Amino acid sequence: MAHCELISKCLFFNDKMANMPTTANMMKRKYCQGDYANCARYIVCKALGRENVPSDLTPSQMDKAKSLLP
Repeated sequence: MAHCELISKCLFFNDKMANMPTTANMMKRKYCQGDYANCARYIVCKALGRENVPSDLTPSQMDKAKSLLP
């Protein structure tokens, strides 16, 4: 399966999860290296641009992501 092209620029993993490496790695395997099309951050980024992704939005917060979309 293809990896998310946004992984190297994802502020959530590169900033917010820096002090939680085990949890970050587990989430990266699930979303970034797996089903990234169902990542809330990916969906908002693709629809609204990276600058409009809330810094506290986690990959699993699909309801919140959908509420941000037009």
